[in-house]
Amino acid sequence: MITINHEPKAYTTIFLGTTQHSIRLSLEISIMIGMKRNDEIIETYNVTISAIKLGQLPNIGNEVPISEIIGSELSGFKAKVRQSDVDIQLQNKVSTELEQLVDLKNVGRYQLLKGKKTMTQELNVPELTNNNLILIRQLLDVTQEELAITMGINEKTIRRIENKEQGISERFVNNLLSVYPDLAQSIEVQFDWVSLTFPDLTSKQVIKDVLSIQSDLFLERPTSQNFYTREMAFAGEKNIYIQDFAPIKNPETQAIEQKYGTTLYLTGKGTRLFEKALLEQNITWRGFFQKARQYRGHLTRLDIAINDKWGLLNMNDLVKAVQEKRFWSKSKSYAVHGNVDDGWTVNFGKSPFVIRAYDKHKEQASKGFDTDIQNRVELELHQDKAEYVIDEWLNLDNNKTLTEITFDILYTYLWFTDKPIEEKILKADKVRDTIESSVEPMPAWSLLTALGHKMKFIRQPKEQSIERIEKWVLESVVPSLAVLKKTGHWAEVIEAMNSAELSSEQQKLVKATMINAITQANQKLTINFEKPKKRYQEI
Repeated sequence: MITINHEPKAYTTIFLGTTQHSIRLSLEISIMIGMKRNDEIIETYNVTISAIKLGQLPNIGNEVPISEIIGSELSGFKAKVRQSDVDIQLQNKVSTELEQLVDLKNVGRYQLLKGKKTMTQELNVPELTNNNLILIRQLLDVTQEELAITMGINEKTIRRIENKEQGISERFVNNLLSVYPDLAQSIEVQFDWVSLTFPDLTSKQVIKDVLSIQSDLFLERPTSQNFYTREMAFAGEKNIYIQDFAPIKNPETQAIEQKYGTTLYLTGKGTRLFEKALLEQNITWRGFFQKARQYRGHLTRLDIAINDKWGLLNMNDLVKAVQEKRFWSKSKSYAVHGNVDDGWTVNFGKSPFVIRAYDKHKEQASKGFDTDIQNRVELELHQDKAEYVIDEWLNLDNNKTLTEITFDILYTYLWFTDKPIEEKILKADKVRDTIESSVEPMPAWSLLTALGHKMKFIRQPKEQSIERIEKWVLESVVPSLAVLKKTGHWAEVIEAMNSAELSSEQQKLVKATMINAITQANQKLTINFEKPKKRYQEI
């Protein structure tokens, strides 16, 4: 007998295997169990269960002592173990030791993501080195004397640092960034994708209570993606959209039934559009995530973009380093795509955590757009990996900015060197320590990570626009219109435009583009998105 969501069922629970990538040291593990009745598996559940209470995993096909399952497909199921007095005594005996071991060894959690060389020693993000300072001078195109004069310090200090006779202090770095403000803005961090699942809400509730965006700016349409049946799309486009289940009529009672559970998607462009909504409501991303958690929102994906605006990185050099094995990554999986002309993309790792570097300027140029970003490094985090990052950010006791957390992760998981790494070093017990002590880092990558902690996390709100349509018309349609005008057919064109019927998507796009405030916060809001500034700093 087992209870499923408080309803007794005459099932015997059978162990069908594990469902997580590896059985790392963890207080909770994911397993699959089958509901057996009359020698037949009636249904199966993927559940999380206490590793301490379960003890040793049974053989596949054997009974597993589970007394209760609670949860749903969207939020996940949790199982409770049926225990005897002997089990409880054994559990108490080992639980403390296992919990301590998990704290040290659980590499799947952010404890090690945020950086530790060993299980107990802090892994510090690299400080600026003499080579970094030399590279900075080259980028600024200044001599030692010119740098010293601008910073108001003795030229001997610059020489001593570059000759490895003196270290670089925090005060020196702050002074450097204050006198060269462009350098302080050479790297920016921003969100580039956010998706959240809400197990207890519908899409309309997410729009009203979580996003606080005017509901009439969303187009409702059917979908079959991700097992959902309804989609609500802002301005009729897939930039800000929510998927859930459309209400259905019960054939027996004729009552309208609504199934709960929905997923919110903010794509790359969608995050910029939503930042306009944040600005209108005078709240930050931190405030939004705190609000989302009040509604039991759970991150399914979070992309953090590191924008290299100065071209500190050279993608050709980065690809060459990969080809020559001049890098170390916690993940053994990597892939290179692209070419010199169209731009390179390099991926390290697989879901749930991918680090991606690519030529952002060439990518945008291929689409006909311009950008002040030269290269971009992205951290693509899914499920718990994403949650751990936000946990650390929202933890006030941690006192870390999102930028610091981001560069801690990047530094901990990926490192480039100036020379190939010998095979014997890669097989060492403490690979990362050995590499850093024996192989010089790639100057550009070292500078990127060293400067990272001092850079800004920014919001860059954008208004809904028809830029894509306008660009297509100007490039592809206007020449044909000019022919029609010169041949006396312009009146027909004007008449056709005036009488054209817009689709539902087009009507929503027009409305969202023409309206000033998209949220319910202030219908009379007046904001100039060009002046005085386009970017808003967060911590």
